[in-house]
Amino acid sequence: MVKVGIIANPISARDIRRVISHAGNLPINDRANIELRVMAGLAATGVDEVVVMPENGGIRFHLERIIQRELRLRHVSFPRLRYLDMPVTATPGDSARAARMMAEEGVAAIVVLGGDGTNRVVAGACGGIPVAGVSTGTNNAFPELREPTITGLAVGLAATGQVPATTAFRPNKWLEVALNDRREIALVDVAVVEDRFVGARAIWKTDGFRDLFVTFGLPQAIGMSAIAGLLDPVDRAAPEGRHIRLSPDAPRRLLAPIAPGLIDRVGIAGIETMRPGAAHRPSIPAGALAFDGERELTFTESDEVSVRLVPDAFRTIDVLACMAHAALAGLFIRNPD
Repeated sequence: MVKVGIIANPISARDIRRVISHAGNLPINDRANIELRVMAGLAATGVDEVVVMPENGGIRFHLERIIQRELRLRHVSFPRLRYLDMPVTATPGDSARAARMMAEEGVAAIVVLGGDGTNRVVAGACGGIPVAGVSTGTNNAFPELREPTITGLAVGLAATGQVPATTAFRPNKWLEVALNDRREIALVDVAVVEDRFVGARAIWKTDGFRDLFVTFGLPQAIGMSAIAGLLDPVDRAAPEGRHIRLSPDAPRRLLAPIAPGLIDRVGIAGIETMRPGAAHRPSIPAGALAFDGERELTFTESDEVSVRLVPDAFRTIDVLACMAHAALAGLFIRNPD
């Protein structure tokens, strides 16, 4: 039996950046509709069961109602739907716990509905299970913007083995941050800010930024990685990353979209290439570290802090490659009986 996991963060895109910028707020019923579209793609490719993270935001109620309506009116089929037996804390810990439980169950892949932060939590806890991101967060640099039905089809093709693993799965780099004996990861970027507090977590005030480390930066990106994308782009598949030093006093200024509808000027003090395994250190002796747009840790003059680029750290579903293979192989052609 082929199983696929779905982790949908009910509170993604509801941080303070939505208030101070012009980011949208995705209603719960829309999140349920996105899950249904993913499940339609999974069903069409032969996935037997979908294992879902429970939540108390209301997605489950809307999803089950829509499924019953579809079964009654259109007589369509969906994979068997099952929710994990786990407590709901409404914290990022739910996503991490669900990812671990899904990995223990042997799911073939995990579909993540959320932004950069949710994908980071799942990738760090899934134990090597391939993930596929669906954009429902405030900043969505890591999960590519794509119709969820197509993501479901691609994940189903990969999970059922209709697309070879060498084609279906793509290796990804991440950043590993060492703070004394503690280790944390980021999928897109690590920002070092002067403020010595976590506070609202989400970052948007660029005046206090002093360092930016990125795994990739694309010119069309939103968020902190857009700084790299507009200054010295680096692709997801490239073996290197970027370390950008920032200063409000730097004469070189860059306009960058820090959040939806929020474009700010940042001072560029310097830039260098990050090679895999090489240790990079913050430009300031004390401050806070933000992982994929959210402040997580503070550090002082007595702490040892370093950032390293790690290649082949986790796998994602290559949606474009899966769909291209399916087209060339005629996997969607159905001849009459």
